[in-house]
Amino acid sequence: MRWSPLARSEYRTVLTSKGAWILALLVVLWGFRPTYAGWDAVGRNITIGYVQIGVDLFLPIGALLLSYQSLIDERTTGSIKFLLGLPLTRTQILLGKTGGRFVGVGTAAVAATLVLAAIGLIEHGTFALLPFLGTLVATLLFAGVMVAIGVFVSTVARRTVTAATGVFAYFLATVFWSRIVTSLYTAVTGVPVDPYDAPASGPLFLALRLTPDGAYNVLTNWFLGVGNSTELFHIVYTKLEPGVSVNAFVVEAAFDGGVPWYLHPALSLVVLLVWAVVPVALARRAFTRGDAL
Repeated sequence: MRWSPLARSEYRTVLTSKGAWILALLVVLWGFRPTYAGWDAVGRNITIGYVQIGVDLFLPIGALLLSYQSLIDERTTGSIKFLLGLPLTRTQILLGKTGGRFVGVGTAAVAATLVLAAIGLIEHGTFALLPFLGTLVATLLFAGVMVAIGVFVSTVARRTVTAATGVFAYFLATVFWSRIVTSLYTAVTGVPVDPYDAPASGPLFLALRLTPDGAYNVLTNWFLGVGNSTELFHIVYTKLEPGVSVNAFVVEAAFDGGVPWYLHPALSLVVLLVWAVVPVALARRAFTRGDAL
């Protein structure tokens, strides 16, 4: 692959930056949260839950910040002319940028996951290997999605401030996604949505899991066996406890039976794959057909 030297350069850029290791440290510090609810939910597999908690909050932020300037910096410094002068097509340049950044961010994510696994092993003993490996793969896919989005923003934006605004807009949309979805659902159907007693609506629950972080949580909750939801694992467990009322959307709590097929947790893998492919395809279209300078 002719673009592999560029990918290695991007990989080194990420791993020699403080940001990658600050990201790994924050995932570990935020993720290690022993709770009675977490232990009651999954027992020793709470170690895997630590990964979910840390990754859910900090991986999207860290991956975007480590990738959204990948092409903007080249334009700002003028080194984009050097890149375009290499014996590489624009598609290969984009693949090198995306692949290298992904490997760098993925390395930091794996390092944080292994540290959490070591801490959990010391604190709680052995945990289930297959759910852990599934969570590790889902984490890497999640990292790839966020890098793809970051490179896309860097490709279509012309100025750093514009790219930063795009990243901030993404954060706002995902933070308030549940409120956005429920407001739109109520506006379209006329049915008010109470997260304490959510309606058994397939389209509503499908829309809630269409963000990368929502899909990631659905997948990892499935691996942990706690329930079908975009919420963190211990919240899902608490929601399903008899006589407990929690502000959370959980499929098993809303549906008495006959859950729509498209709400199966495995299909969240498709959601993540779409989020990984579409931004790269759009970035390629913009970079190959537009003015790279």
